[in-house]
Amino acid sequence: MIQKIAPKNTTFFLLLCCLLFITKPNVNAQTIVPQPLDGLEKLCAGNSFNEFYATFSYIDFPAGTTFVIELSDSQGSFASPIATTKLLATDVSSTSQTIKFAVPITIVGADTYSFRVKSSLASAQPSAKFKNTLGNTSFPIYFKEYEASFFINNKNDVAMLCAGGSLTLSINNDTPTVQASSPVNYTKIKYKWYKDDVAIAGQSSKDLVVNAPGKYYAEIDYGLCSDVNYSSNRVTVTTSGSGGGSATISSSLGNPFCAGGSGTVLTATSGNSYLWKKDGTVISGATTRSINATESGVYTVDVDFGGCKATGSIDLKSNSFNASLDVADEFKLKDGETVNASVTTDAIGPTYEWYLNNNLISGATTNSYLVTAIGTYKVKISQASGCLASKEFTFKVKGKLDASVIPNIVNLAGSNPYWNIPNEYKNASTKVMIISSNGDMVLDVVDYQGDWPQTSIDFKNVNPVYYYVIQSDTGEKKGSITVIK
Repeated sequence: MIQKIAPKNTTFFLLLCCLLFITKPNVNAQTIVPQPLDGLEKLCAGNSFNEFYATFSYIDFPAGTTFVIELSDSQGSFASPIATTKLLATDVSSTSQTIKFAVPITIVGADTYSFRVKSSLASAQPSAKFKNTLGNTSFPIYFKEYEASFFINNKNDVAMLCAGGSLTLSINNDTPTVQASSPVNYTKIKYKWYKDDVAIAGQSSKDLVVNAPGKYYAEIDYGLCSDVNYSSNRVTVTTSGSGGGSATISSSLGNPFCAGGSGTVLTATSGNSYLWKKDGTVISGATTRSINATESGVYTVDVDFGGCKATGSIDLKSNSFNASLDVADEFKLKDGETVNASVTTDAIGPTYEWYLNNNLISGATTNSYLVTAIGTYKVKISQASGCLASKEFTFKVKGKLDASVIPNIVNLAGSNPYWNIPNEYKNASTKVMIISSNGDMVLDVVDYQGDWPQTSIDFKNVNPVYYYVIQSDTGEKKGSITVIK
């Protein structure tokens, strides 16, 4: 007979079996656990800083596993995550890893991003979302493309508003080809506009329509990553109680001004649009707040303030001088002929410098010069007191020769110390070459102007001989040139 013996403690036996089942190893228990972000509430990246670290723990991952930080979209969804830096886990015996990553520069900033860690194993689940130091799994992530102050209202700190009208304040973009010169050149950037230090709801573009007086400025909107240093100048908008505006014009060099150099800059009272005139005639293309003026005259500007208009005026005077030259820009001179070139000017204490072929003519310091040789002349008139300024006039003297004659002698002591050829060879389609008796090429030009030699000639014991070649549409001519003194 077989006797059944029951365990003394049936309850203990069943409990032991359950524990053995529960603690049985699970070979598919790969787990990633994110660690709280140390000292980090938000990810505010930019060109000056873009380096962040995320630490996580993991178990049961094989060698060769890679891990990657995944960013959510701006609403916190991982339906289409943004992958950043990958990390190859070569030491799978370690219990944690740290990934250094950067915020993508193409990201559209928002205050509700999340990120997590995902492995290269398809069977492993991504980690939970990282928490910032406040314990939040949703926080701001921005890449700040522009990190500097900027200007509005053409850098002017005041603007006029017509009673019952409006005007537009705009962010400056003076050099659009230089991207870093203005936040306007970055299309993703939005703005916050303020009136009397209070944010204006619903205004995020580069322009603001103003219809009430106050102090206005703009700030780049990087959400919770915004920085008060990335803001504009403050503009005080005032209004005219009579319903009309007033316009004035200022001259950067004063009035009268010195007309030397690039002239003076005329600037009108700030408004919406501008129309400039000089002596009653509209200046073509002059529709900006500031224009450059190089001449005296009565300048006016019609300024549209939005709802009303006003006209400003300035009678601009120049304390520079006038001058004129009494010869033509180009004329011909026969051999032995002379022409007196004379300057007339109202300059105070003028000085004169005369040049031939860009070489200063020694002793030519009066208002006239007797032209005896062909070449390109220049006279410079300078006013050395009062308004320091100068003017220059240039003229060209050519020779009169029989077109059939090519001279073979150059007399350096004569009235025409150059090898002058007929004008029919002085053009862009004719090539002129001069070669020394040693075979050295001393001249090789097109459009020869009859101004050789321009440097000194070494005579030694005999008059030097040169050879010329003229290649034109009508053929080639060759010959010799003897230089005498």
